[in-house]
Amino acid sequence: MQPETAAPPVSAKAERTLRPRDAASIMLLDRSNADVRVLVGRRHRAHVFMPDVHVFPGGRRDAGDRLIRWNSDINPAVLDRLKAGCGPRATESRLRAIALAALRELHEEASIAIGSVSSANTTLPFLPDLANLRYIARAITPPGYPRRFDTHFFAVFVDEAGIDPMDIRDSRELEDLRWIDVNDVSSVTMPDITGIILDALRENLAQDPSLPFGRPVPFFHTRHGRFIRDVF
Repeated sequence: MQPETAAPPVSAKAERTLRPRDAASIMLLDRSNADVRVLVGRRHRAHVFMPDVHVFPGGRRDAGDRLIRWNSDINPAVLDRLKAGCGPRATESRLRAIALAALRELHEEASIAIGSVSSANTTLPFLPDLANLRYIARAITPPGYPRRFDTHFFAVFVDEAGIDPMDIRDSRELEDLRWIDVNDVSSVTMPDITGIILDALRENLAQDPSLPFGRPVPFFHTRHGRFIRDVF
């Protein structure tokens, strides 16, 4: 996605009725040292949504994500969790497109391709590999923001994906890309929800550092103005 440079006025009625859009974010993890590191980047200050803070690569699901050809499919246990969270009306095509959006955004924002080089896709120079994605958390932007997203957070280890941790490049959307210790984020400024998602990641790593597929997924959202943590 390109940086959003202007925020149109949001009426009180629009705030109440603005529906969250599907989105995905990817936590790229480096476990080559004793402490696990995660990749973050600073959103451009011109963004309407969460400007000038460090976040994980990610963005909204585009209509074309359903058409992306992939190399290896999402793990069945992860797909089952997505179905459990999104309900019976969510098609496998839509759920797979959410995961594909995470890898597309990672490539657009950090020039990292998880998959095999190919010209089969018109929008990507590779066939995405979804097999190693873990489903870590889900969060919906509260009402009142100029943009609202229903974001699904995935994680993948760089060694499983065949990625060189040094081979990252800033983009127009994410600047100051850097690896940070998941247990020490003092070097960057993050939105509250990013810190909450990191807490969920740390909890998973503490229970099993391999991050087994299909673990219960925390779901963060608001209900009647109250912050809720559900699990599915």
